[in-house]
Amino acid sequence: MLKYALLLLLLGMNFSPAQVPITNSVIKRVAIIPIQEDIEPALVYIVRRAIKEAKEKKADAIILHMDTNGGRVDSTTEIINILSRFEPQNQTYTLIDTKAFSAGAFISAATRHIYMTPGSVIGAATPILSTGQEMPKSIEEKMTSAVRALVRATAERHGHNTKVFEAMIDRDQGLTVDGKEIVPKGKILTLTAQEAEKKYGKPPRPLLSAGTVDSLEQLLKTIGAEHAERIEIQATGFEILARWVVKISPILLLIGIVGVYVELKTPGLGLPGLFAAICLLLFFFGHYIAGLSGHEAFILFILGVILLLTEILIFPGTILPGVLGVAFIMISLILAMVDKYPADPMIPTITQLQTPLLNFSIALIGGIIVIGLLARFLPASPLFKRLTLETASGTQTPFTFISPSRQIGETGIALTPLKPSGKGQFGETIEEITSAGEFIEARQTIRIVEITDNKIIVEKV
Repeated sequence: MLKYALLLLLLGMNFSPAQVPITNSVIKRVAIIPIQEDIEPALVYIVRRAIKEAKEKKADAIILHMDTNGGRVDSTTEIINILSRFEPQNQTYTLIDTKAFSAGAFISAATRHIYMTPGSVIGAATPILSTGQEMPKSIEEKMTSAVRALVRATAERHGHNTKVFEAMIDRDQGLTVDGKEIVPKGKILTLTAQEAEKKYGKPPRPLLSAGTVDSLEQLLKTIGAEHAERIEIQATGFEILARWVVKISPILLLIGIVGVYVELKTPGLGLPGLFAAICLLLFFFGHYIAGLSGHEAFILFILGVILLLTEILIFPGTILPGVLGVAFIMISLILAMVDKYPADPMIPTITQLQTPLLNFSIALIGGIIVIGLLARFLPASPLFKRLTLETASGTQTPFTFISPSRQIGETGIALTPLKPSGKGQFGETIEEITSAGEFIEARQTIRIVEITDNKIIVEKV
């Protein structure tokens, strides 16, 4: 019995999980994300796409390959939030290759392990103006307090020494460890690779860096990922374009809404409809490239357009296809702006919907205002007389909303079947008209029986 007990003890010692390098056994795929040059909105899109791709491909680890002078605080905050979506968080790494100043230092705090190459530096993270000048004292204190709180919370979550990052941000902090002054008060902390990996305390722990490696290849070997499948993330020119598209998305939506309205007020396909289509396609393209929109939102938009055209061209007056079409279009535009990750629930949260709803509301309210101004002032303007479209007979006729010259009792010709809505021609102008309840075929003579603010009601003569 004693022999068996000893044998079991030896087996337990040889095969205990503590004897197996856990890191080496789990990293089969690693995503390498470049944090290069300035940190700005375009980089946010790259990181967002990278994390989503890493989650979709079930990457076991991510490495931020960093060489940056820093950048915008708002973009830094977004990137930190995006990085927090990756799991497992204990397999997140930063390799500082040359430098990680300012916002670069903040982002490195959002990973569990920080490595540096020989001669690289990290720090000098005090907020400054975009012009490169130092902030006024009152503004600096307010900004420094906010940034310190963000970085402190991030560093705490990953087990980093929060005092190190605070000394990088606030010159009034200074840093003393184990009775040794690392940086005096009044100076901003910047660490070299050797200084960052130096150990202090009992038990000894590195000040910041987990180690110094010569290259990305050596880091992969150090963490047991030299044979792992690499997911290389590269920035594209489209992502730079997407930055501007997302920024002006309310304007694109506004133009699209106005263009669709103007097109519906004209017979045939004209420039307003084409311009609206270009703006809406650019809207979806930009949000797709930025990693915000998937195929689902665009498919829903196309379905909404089909239903709306069915209501207008095939079954006018049935209402249901038009209502569903408008609803699908509105939902698709909002969903296209939602920042959604692969593991997220199908229905967006209130937090995810805040920015999309705000942008959509701005565009919708702006569109209503512009449409109201066009309906009121365009018919009387010189521009109105130059906007012409081909009618069914091929003659040139002015584009109109409701001409102020229309009067009850005036007669004209129905250009399209009225079921009950359609187009009618009165003199040389074309109007959007609605029958008084009866079906009226095209080319029938009609008479105006009622005029409201936005509707002309006619009957067959």
